[in-house]
Amino acid sequence: MYTQGFLPAIYQPTMFRPGSKPVLNLDLPSGVSMDQRRKTLDLIRGLNRANMSPDDTEFAARINAYDLAFKMQVEAPAIFDLSTEPQETLDMYGIGKQPTDDYGRRCLLTRRLVEKGVRFVCPVSGGGTGNLQWDAHDNIEENHLRMAAQTDQPVAALLKDLKRRGLLDTTLVVWGGEFGRSPESQGSKGRDHHNLGFSMWMAGGGIKGGQSVGGTDEIGLRAVDKPYHFRDIHTTMLNQLGLNQDALSYLHQGRKERLTEVHGTVISEIV
Repeated sequence: MYTQGFLPAIYQPTMFRPGSKPVLNLDLPSGVSMDQRRKTLDLIRGLNRANMSPDDTEFAARINAYDLAFKMQVEAPAIFDLSTEPQETLDMYGIGKQPTDDYGRRCLLTRRLVEKGVRFVCPVSGGGTGNLQWDAHDNIEENHLRMAAQTDQPVAALLKDLKRRGLLDTTLVVWGGEFGRSPESQGSKGRDHHNLGFSMWMAGGGIKGGQSVGGTDEIGLRAVDKPYHFRDIHTTMLNQLGLNQDALSYLHQGRKERLTEVHGTVISEIV
């Protein structure tokens, strides 16, 4: 999970309105049955495989993408239909009331997608321009109080829901953005981007609860106590997913690169 809209959201905010059904554009074309669509995909698969080299893994991946898209088209409408959820769950996420309705839906959809085996889900908080996100250049107190009011109940509900369903142990939850806010004012009440000292949190997925690692100086300008780099966050995430940064690389423009770019350190205090 990431805040501030830096990664793709599960859905765009305009796709849901309180009490409405999602508009996902997943319906089959008029006059086309599910059986006909399946036969079409089988024909495409057969034609593609007819002349495919056995070692052409890239082409094989493209063929598999057709089947994956079909499965998504078939299963997504049911996953995105929140009407099957009990009222107690909707209330827990803050769905049906303001200001938590929108982000509550995103977090509940996150749980439903995790249940279906989706490997990566990004319920973005915020989006749009100006103070519709956590980019508090004008008035940090108003911005953060408002944005926190939208997210606190839903994200707490997500953690509780994952735990009570036995999913939290195998689901790594990461909350953060790419920077913090400066300790100095910007203009009068705003704060600028700040990359020298800020916090993120993790839960589930083998992370020790109740651990606080590191700290900033007296005014929150720089991380001075056990500072960790973003690559260390990434290394820890990979570690919790069972991936070794030194054994995992990919070819990019003719050069093998780690997912952590340079060597990172697992944050041992929290795992």
